[in-house]
Amino acid sequence: MSKRNRNKASILAMTLLVPLLAAGCSGNGNGNGGSNAAENGGKASGGGSGKATEILFWSPFSGSDGPFMKKIVDSYNSSQDAYKVKFVIQPNGEYYKQLDVALSTGKERPDLMIMHVDSVPTYQSKDQLQPVDDLASKAGIDAADFAEAPIKYATIDSKLYTIPLDIHPAVMYYNKDLFEKAGIAAPPTNRAEFDAAVEKLTDKDKGVYGYVVPTLWPQQFIFPSLVWQNGGELWNGTDVAYNSPEAVEMVQWLRDMVEKGISPGNVQQDGENTLFLQGKNAIQFNGPWMKSQFDEAGLNYGVAVMPQIGKAKKAVYAGSHGFVVPKAVTDADKLAAIGDFLKFVSGDSLAWAESGQAVASNKVLESAEFKALEFQSTVAGSFADVQFAPNVLNWGTIVEPLWGELSNAILGKKPAQQAMDDAVAKSRQAMN
Repeated sequence: MSKRNRNKASILAMTLLVPLLAAGCSGNGNGNGGSNAAENGGKASGGGSGKATEILFWSPFSGSDGPFMKKIVDSYNSSQDAYKVKFVIQPNGEYYKQLDVALSTGKERPDLMIMHVDSVPTYQSKDQLQPVDDLASKAGIDAADFAEAPIKYATIDSKLYTIPLDIHPAVMYYNKDLFEKAGIAAPPTNRAEFDAAVEKLTDKDKGVYGYVVPTLWPQQFIFPSLVWQNGGELWNGTDVAYNSPEAVEMVQWLRDMVEKGISPGNVQQDGENTLFLQGKNAIQFNGPWMKSQFDEAGLNYGVAVMPQIGKAKKAVYAGSHGFVVPKAVTDADKLAAIGDFLKFVSGDSLAWAESGQAVASNKVLESAEFKALEFQSTVAGSFADVQFAPNVLNWGTIVEPLWGELSNAILGKKPAQQAMDDAVAKSRQAMN
């Protein structure tokens, strides 16, 4: 029995807690089953009416990435006249709330939407998503054309539920000026190099730190990476496992940097980023979405894959955006339109890469144009080592207590082992 099935009965009723993104609105078409794109040279009949078949596409991209997706949609709409994609962006804090309402009531439901890959199992378990295998096949989309990790994660009971758009792993940003001043020629790739580098980079008299340890976000990306690298797990197949020796060692490693003065104590939310922007934090681990902020600030920064701090293997936590289709979308014309649009995106996602994202399309990843994008190609260098959140229903709710207890340990309010034991106890209460 698969992991998700073993845990479905005990966890299914819980409320999903995921990073909140964006939403929009839609109508339910009642078409008459026109031809699909593959049968019409990439264009559909529009039900024989001569009017373009319209699909409503919900997106969470309410930040600087929004215009890049709009550019893709506009380019698609102008490339043909059989289909029209209506692109809707909503404030990111309301996305899943509005999505839950739309999918449960059927009112103003989208025909196509973006979803984080680690949310797919929960929505699939609620019978709100449809497999995309048939849709993809008719549109000429092959799962083998995409990075393996999101395809494998979103394949449930041998059926695929997403067409991946991108993968966004944690990466290492570093201040090139501080590195040069400290005589460090290249970013660290392992724990020994990292520990030595942050010692050299720290200048307490000037208030400059080698690595400012965040006490809150983005530990959701950092800590799982460290645990996996050290041979531990967040979920061992039947239970939460972040009080293991492998996990506790990484908690203590983070705390040690505070005790040694490499990092200040009591770092507030986004404090590590504020100091990085001020040139007083030499290294930070964060996601590709920080690129535009650092560019706008005029920082002389570099980016590298996250070093292997743990003893066991290379690993890095990642998220992924993908396209999913509500189960209630059954109109043949709309499904053909969705397939045609996704075929277009998978071949034209270089425009999405320009937003700073490393795309999931192998065709684009292997292109000279993508490889010329130094930042994005560096991010893609982590793809072979990415891991997503445990494939457990309602994982966000289960793991939530971990972040507060991890903060307690980093701040020195609790010993590392006690903090992780307490986190496990609270997560078990959430599961029950």
